[in-house]
Amino acid sequence: MDLFEYARNNSMEKETPLASRIRPRTLEEVVGQRHIIGEDKLLYRAIKADKLSSIIFYGPPGTGKTTLAKVIANTTSAEFTQINATVAGKKDMEEVVKAAKDNLGMYGKKTILFVDEIHRFNKGQQDYLLPFVEDGTIILIGATTENPYFEVNGALISRSVIFELKPLEKEDICTLIKRAVYDQERGMGAYHAVIEEDALDFLADIAGGDARAALNAVELGVLTTKRAEDGKIHITLEVASECIQKRVVRYDKTGDNHYDTISAFIKSMRGSDPDAAVYYLARMLYAGESVTFIARRIMIIASEDIGNADPQALQVAVAAAQAVERVGMPEAQLILAQAALYMATAPKSNSATVAIGEAMDAVRSMKATVPVHLQDAHYGGAHKLGHGVGYEYAHDYPKHFSRQRYLPQELGERRFYHPSDSGYERQVQEYLNWLREE
Repeated sequence: MDLFEYARNNSMEKETPLASRIRPRTLEEVVGQRHIIGEDKLLYRAIKADKLSSIIFYGPPGTGKTTLAKVIANTTSAEFTQINATVAGKKDMEEVVKAAKDNLGMYGKKTILFVDEIHRFNKGQQDYLLPFVEDGTIILIGATTENPYFEVNGALISRSVIFELKPLEKEDICTLIKRAVYDQERGMGAYHAVIEEDALDFLADIAGGDARAALNAVELGVLTTKRAEDGKIHITLEVASECIQKRVVRYDKTGDNHYDTISAFIKSMRGSDPDAAVYYLARMLYAGESVTFIARRIMIIASEDIGNADPQALQVAVAAAQAVERVGMPEAQLILAQAALYMATAPKSNSATVAIGEAMDAVRSMKATVPVHLQDAHYGGAHKLGHGVGYEYAHDYPKHFSRQRYLPQELGERRFYHPSDSGYERQVQEYLNWLREE
């Protein structure tokens, strides 16, 4: 390489977007996704041994699908070719297949084909690749943001290993941002920038697991911010919010404001105010609150403040929590809104909360023995000890109910569960009254 070529390549490197320039080159540089590239995991071992089979990376934008493909390109002895399904046509694929056949036939060298946005290929394009994947001419690496089981040819799926990438954790995004700001070789270190702690925390939060979004904001901040009197570029919270186009809501997730907002959200649902509940939900989402944290709070209120007044509430809350994990933002806000509005408009009862609280107090404050007739009798010699003797099987009695004693004798006639007169619990109370009258 002559001096002119070196200068040209160096200039091109500087013009390359930061997110691409700082992309990890080795497995050791990759941040996050330890569930698939930990040292004891299949993908890690396959890359290190250069023994890859066809694989498909599936996950949200900015989680490292292309990064892992590039790492494979840097470590494999196979020929590595990349095409993008949004622009590639059949002619492009024919050229790749021809070159792959030549490499395999003449040099015994395999070819890895990385297809970005593979879900964009139509059925015909996917079918064309199938025989060459099947006979080993090509090792396919596909990347998609869509569920491959819906968007990719079933035959290709059956011949590939699916690896699902998760949104990066906040700590992972923080690591990447600091690497981007301070790395002298591939980051923005030469600009002598510093990022303030609250700006770092804000960007890592608001990126929502998307490394590319955070890195683009860092690059924009460094390139457009004037130097301070100390000669350094300071990425402040204000700069960060402008660069990622998100207004900073006063919402410190480790301080009082965090607890104030989640408290208002919970109390609005408990107080049956759907408008306030959805407002505080929006406030948390806008500030970058974890959707899984919000979903957990909704699940808790479904039992704590609704309980058996509406037994469906817990089912709705659990389904919402599962859906949020699978869908991710921004669509997860729709699921959380539906669940929060359900909780706010459901009939209320804290009877389950009171019942378990009083029962725990009883357990702590007094010693009691399980009645002998309720003790386990499913082992030899139990009857000699009197265990299970006298137990009345409820289904042998009218209305499937026996008046035998279940509470320990020491507790007398204590009652812990007091159904409310709200929603379904009104029927529960009527049923219990009926049983007791019988």
